[in-house]
Amino acid sequence: MAEIRKVFEYFENKYPDPKTTLYYTNAFTLLISAILSAQAMDRVVNTVVPGLFEIADSPEKMLTLGEQRLIEHIRKIGLYRTKAKNIALLSSILIEKFSSIVPDTIDELISLPGVGRKTANIVLNEFFGQPTIPVDTHVFRVAQRIGIARAKTPEQLEKELLNKIPNPWKKNSHFWIVLHGREVCTARNPNCSICKLKRVCASIRTQNNYKRNS
Repeated sequence: MAEIRKVFEYFENKYPDPKTTLYYTNAFTLLISAILSAQAMDRVVNTVVPGLFEIADSPEKMLTLGEQRLIEHIRKIGLYRTKAKNIALLSSILIEKFSSIVPDTIDELISLPGVGRKTANIVLNEFFGQPTIPVDTHVFRVAQRIGIARAKTPEQLEKELLNKIPNPWKKNSHFWIVLHGREVCTARNPNCSICKLKRVCASIRTQNNYKRNS
């Protein structure tokens, strides 16, 4: 627990005000941006959605736009046909089942087409202010590399982090881990020499033990 506190004290000082990079104007548009960002880069999504949301920022407007015209707007994004189909169906379900209001529980969100735990947790965290932890590839890799979690699946790792991270840091924890993964603890060539977490990093300790014993 002491090492986890050191990690998040450092993150809090390094990145005092982390924010999502996804463009959105309300809960519905955040949900759509999050769906579109699956297996796609946020910056690519952000080049597409402002124009889309000018004409379709609600479930009703999205249905009026129609699936084929939606495809024209999101064609730059990977898996655009599947995502368009899910968004059209999701919009219909939101109208019929949720009175056009984006739900604020994980179970209700993941019941919607195209919404997995990561997408649901993005919406719950960013829009509804809940201390959820969306687990993407950065969070999964960096949390294991540093040693603050050991679980072997994203859902298990999410639960492990929620159990281990003290409450004041839960809400921003995924932002901090992602930023550290992008700036320092990169996938292929981590910059261990400049990392301020060297003293508490499990990966560094493993490397040092290997050197001493070889």
